[in-house]
Amino acid sequence: MAKFTISKLDQMKTDGDKFVCITAYDATFARLVSEAGAESILVGDSLGNVLQGHDSTVPVTIEAMAYHTECVARGEPNSLIIADMPFMSYATPKDTLKNAAKLMQAGAQMVKLEGGTWLSDSISQLVERGIPVCAHLGLTPQYVNAFGGYRVQGRTPKEAKSILADAVEIQDAGAGLLVLECVPEELATDITNKLDIPVIGIGAGPGTDAQVLVMHDLLGLNPRPAKFVANFMEGQSTVQGALKAFVDAVKSGDFPREEHCYH
Repeated sequence: MAKFTISKLDQMKTDGDKFVCITAYDATFARLVSEAGAESILVGDSLGNVLQGHDSTVPVTIEAMAYHTECVARGEPNSLIIADMPFMSYATPKDTLKNAAKLMQAGAQMVKLEGGTWLSDSISQLVERGIPVCAHLGLTPQYVNAFGGYRVQGRTPKEAKSILADAVEIQDAGAGLLVLECVPEELATDITNKLDIPVIGIGAGPGTDAQVLVMHDLLGLNPRPAKFVANFMEGQSTVQGALKAFVDAVKSGDFPREEHCYH
């Protein structure tokens, strides 16, 4: 099977076909996620929570991200590999270029950055140098201390207008994908319809072009799952079955359901 690329995801948006993203942090699960039919893999800084035992993603280092990206790439998945740039690894344009290069050389095909329009110049510089960018708006976990906790974003008209404006400017700066996390369903659908680039939702309702979940969450391993999480191990006898069930549910429109959405 051919490797998934950003252009293929663009075509899926144009055609109205949903695609799937699942986190993975090693070669074995990267292979399983790919075999389940997920078009993209996120090597997430969520590894700080699910692998390292931290209560946020803030302690994750660029060295840890590069290591796990290398592991995922060795699994030779057909899925597009997106790697998170961790906390403060893109605070300046110089840091951004240096650390993004580390992740690309480790095997990523795209890097993901959290934040709004302040990232526009960095996104432009990355894209000009051949490094594709996935942006991340809404609830951005690296900002947990600034937000005062994990809170839904974009519920007031002012917040919603700001997130939409950020999304448009980030697209114009050259971002190829956008993740929207924990925003009202109506806002996510509006942004998805107004952008030309594919939008991946997590806790953003069914109106986005794709869905992403942390692998450990969809496998029912989180004792305190978020509202937007469903346990796909239920009714399955294998991890492979659960991963395939998630892929199928996204593509059929069966996930996310109303109980997984914010308004």
